[in-house]
Amino acid sequence: MDVMFMITCGRYIRSILYLLLLISVQFGPHAVEGVWPLPQAFTSSPERYPVNSQDFYFVYGRQSAAQQGCSVLDTAFKRYFSLIFPDHNSGRSASTMAIVRVTQMRTLLRDVSINQHMYLSHSTTRNGHNGSPADRLSWTIYLVPFCVPDNLSISAGKASLNAETVWGAVRGLETFSQLVYQDDFGSYFVNKTEIDDFPRFQFRGILLDTSRHFLPVQAILKTLDAMAYSKFNVFHWHIVDDPSFPYQSSTFPDLSSKGAFHPMTHIYTQSDVRRVISYARLWGIRVLPEFDSPGHTTSWGKGQPGLLTPCYKGGTPSGTFGPVNPALPSTYRFMARLFKEVSSVFPDSYVHLGGDEVDFHCWRSNPDVRVFMQKMGFGGDFTKLEAFYIENIVNITSALNKTSIVWQDVFDYHERVMVEVWRAGCYLCEVRRVVKAGLRVILASPWYLDQPGPTHNWARYYTVWPLAFKGSEEQKKLVIGGEVCMWGEYVDATNLTPRLWPRASAVAERLWSDEKQTSSVDKAFPRLQDFRCKLLRRGIQAEPLYVGHCKHEYQGI
Repeated sequence: MDVMFMITCGRYIRSILYLLLLISVQFGPHAVEGVWPLPQAFTSSPERYPVNSQDFYFVYGRQSAAQQGCSVLDTAFKRYFSLIFPDHNSGRSASTMAIVRVTQMRTLLRDVSINQHMYLSHSTTRNGHNGSPADRLSWTIYLVPFCVPDNLSISAGKASLNAETVWGAVRGLETFSQLVYQDDFGSYFVNKTEIDDFPRFQFRGILLDTSRHFLPVQAILKTLDAMAYSKFNVFHWHIVDDPSFPYQSSTFPDLSSKGAFHPMTHIYTQSDVRRVISYARLWGIRVLPEFDSPGHTTSWGKGQPGLLTPCYKGGTPSGTFGPVNPALPSTYRFMARLFKEVSSVFPDSYVHLGGDEVDFHCWRSNPDVRVFMQKMGFGGDFTKLEAFYIENIVNITSALNKTSIVWQDVFDYHERVMVEVWRAGCYLCEVRRVVKAGLRVILASPWYLDQPGPTHNWARYYTVWPLAFKGSEEQKKLVIGGEVCMWGEYVDATNLTPRLWPRASAVAERLWSDEKQTSSVDKAFPRLQDFRCKLLRRGIQAEPLYVGHCKHEYQGI
């Protein structure tokens, strides 16, 4: 699904990227802690090479479709230099360092067999049958000695990264950054390593709820950073709900001016939204907006009179309002204008329409709604009324070239939607029911991380098997991935990060890695401990897994 990004850096579907890293050769024993999430194929040798920040830089391959000027990779090179060398401090200015690292491009293409190996891996179906072509790395890092040109007088090694897309290259840079380590004296090393990698599932998302508690943009950006470190690729922005409407619409400004917690301080301007989308794109993360209706719309009604259904009691209006009124033509005119704007602001080809937890009591009490139902031949079946509403909204978004995603409550109503399974209980029974109908599925039920407590630990989320239901291989291919949900009843910027991380990383590995290689909690624990320490070093306030320590403890804000 990452292929849906709109980018201007060239042809990436078959692009080849080489990162040539000049490093001195030295041998010595070291136990590599590993990478999170675990690559599909990973081989590491005790041989190690010192990595010197003064001599280290990235090089585009001569045959690469992406070259200098590609914003995604140019930014990634600068970003990952800082992540690989967090203690780097030289007399050179930042701008000079950027020139050395990014614009002094040198091409050293050596091993044709590497290219052949990569080609074969692209043409073969692997265990990760649901992997996204855009995220599929199938790349290999080789660290081998070779002689550098005469203008450099050091012995050196080479690391090559080969990816089909820029997004795969970004994932590969993350993996390489995790392989570099420091000894007790502060020197950097990397072991001789070979990796072939691709994601098991193409949709690996995190939902943030910005209606129940407003999350500042900076908190969202920090979450995007952490998502990239764990190779998540979808930010599901549950931007509005009953409590507040923080999205500032240019078409309907009263929605936020009257529906947000505060019309000036607790809103997301369209500039804010563009900033989030742009930032996410550079990390290879899509932004999926959700405007949930017809339920969960109390805040909408504050700024749009006539949109919600008036509730009745004893034959007279009670003064309260229920879901969106599906009986009025004005409802669909409003929705058409709103989603036209949403479509232009959020460029992703998918939009989440919600559709969950619709309470029929208000519709049932309203005489105009009942008359409309009789006219339409729905009788007293309010599920048919909801189906009528969803049909109209899907038609609106389809006309805007958007594919709709809905919560499982709506799956019976429309065949042109993707279904997100969220209810507890036998969630795999629901997954099986949806795929038997031929619809694609995103699994969220077992990954509600907003709930704290000792029983909601990382192992609980790690030991989820998304395809453990009876079904054909074709049906299981319809499970395109899963999603962590961080609902906002008890979560704001003060506890968002530690509540998410590193528990969300457990889900990341389940969605990325081979299930057979990652079935043991005991084997995963030391790698996750190490990864949690890496998150702390990068400024992510990830909560502890158990008793222990990190070499570089979190230093606070």
